[in-house]
Amino acid sequence: MTEPHLPGDPTRDETLQRMIRVDHAGEFGASRIYAGQLAVLGRGPKAELLRHMKEQEQVHLDTFSRLIAKRRVRPTALLPIWNVAGFALGVVTAAMGEKAAMACTVAVEETIDAHYQAQITELGPDEQELSATIETFRQEELEHRDIGIENGAEQAPAYRLLTQVIKAGCKAAIAISERV
Repeated sequence: MTEPHLPGDPTRDETLQRMIRVDHAGEFGASRIYAGQLAVLGRGPKAELLRHMKEQEQVHLDTFSRLIAKRRVRPTALLPIWNVAGFALGVVTAAMGEKAAMACTVAVEETIDAHYQAQITELGPDEQELSATIETFRQEELEHRDIGIENGAEQAPAYRLLTQVIKAGCKAAIAISERV
């Protein structure tokens, strides 16, 4: 049984626009995180892994950029902030060491996994193409999480605190980017 639409609830179209807006913002932020990490670790032993993940994030960003144009969705006004914040997060975690950079990846990707899964559930069968795209990207985000774990993320200094802070920041960025 579907829940009734109440006054003030977003319409289906508004919900879809919010999804595309926030996913575009998130993929933009992720690409900036990897750019920051590569600025610090780009010549080290994890450089190829970071480049691989950044390239996948760029495909995600390009896809959502096309959807923004195709569906005439207003991007978040906060892209300049996410540009700086994402790059700074990448630089800071990379400066803390390779394991902290991988912990950042784990935190971000676990948050995005839950976010994308909720979107897929909400989309249901009437947006199969968008659902399939999000599911493909979700699987790649899980691959990134696994890469982070396999490369020592959990051995980062203050791993639990670091990942909790990054997850909280990601959740705040998601909530804000959907609307602004």
